Amino acid sequence: MSRILLATLSLIGLLSAAPALADNYPSKPVRVIVPSSAGGIIDVLARAILQKVSESTGQQFVVDNRPGAAGIIGSEAAMRAAPDGYTLLVVATAHAINAGLYPKLPYDTVRDFTPITMVARLPLYLVVHPSLGVNNVRELIAMAKAKPGQIFFASAGNGQGSHLAGEMFKSLAGINLGHVPYKGAGPALADVVAGQVPMLFNDPISAMPHIKSGKLKLLAVGTPKRSAAVPDTPTMIEAGVPGFDAYAWLVFPAPAGLSKDIATKLHAEITKAMNAPDVYERFFSPRGGLEVMGYGPDESAAFIKSEITKWTKVIKDSGAKPDQ
Repeated sequence: MSRILLATLSLIGLLSAAPALADNYPSKPVRVIVPSSAGGIIDVLARAILQKVSESTGQQFVVDNRPGAAGIIGSEAAMRAAPDGYTLLVVATAHAINAGLYPKLPYDTVRDFTPITMVARLPLYLVVHPSLGVNNVRELIAMAKAKPGQIFFASAGNGQGSHLAGEMFKSLAGINLGHVPYKGAGPALADVVAGQVPMLFNDPISAMPHIKSGKLKLLAVGTPKRSAAVPDTPTMIEAGVPGFDAYAWLVFPAPAGLSKDIATKLHAEITKAMNAPDVYERFFSPRGGLEVMGYGPDESAAFIKSEITKWTKVIKDSGAKPDQ
């Protein structure tokens, strides 16, 4: 039998087997690497979704927390796994930011992963301490222009999303703000609540209790559209900062080479889990504050590429460097 005929028969066999593999998937537990510590919003949301996927498929989807290096350690571990659907990854905004922030990564953010679904978008809230004495973004911009370099914003650290959102704000509004980086979102928020630093961009889940208590004042949301959780709050664009587009997000990728059939099946299972009544109420209702997305593999891949382009420009323009 000729080599060409053998190769043809092998290809036919692989193509015919692909749907069968997807039909039988998963046939054993699936490891899901979360490149952050347990208890954070990424970890909590991922676990809630994966619990539903486990119930639906009859196989355990086991979270493996691999924190460190802004998600790089966990992402590298996932990249090196077999692309058989039994190792998945959960990534957030840092996954795209890192592509422009670090000169050398142990993987290619686009080439080495197969996105499965973009789960959620999480608005960044621009909050200020009441003592700053501003009621809206235009007043904040006017104050910053009158006092260049004298108003400071806090962030979770150099190169973090909250830092780059502030840099985007500075650039688009034409203002000069000082930056105070912290080692994590918790300490940054705590100091803004205490009035040590007057402003920051923060996730709504941790900021909302302080907004409701009056300890923080919400000026705007960073998403292009208003948030259902705070429908009376303008977007940054509406508030006078054209082009502002900064928010957190959550995507499930797998190592590059995952079959399209398995990716499609996982997308369907994860989307179903997101829309389970208890998960939806907890995270995606107005009370939860997250915006459900449910992008498929192709749309998720295009989205990540667009985020890399956006954040790489902010990093280049601002000169942002990662914490050493």
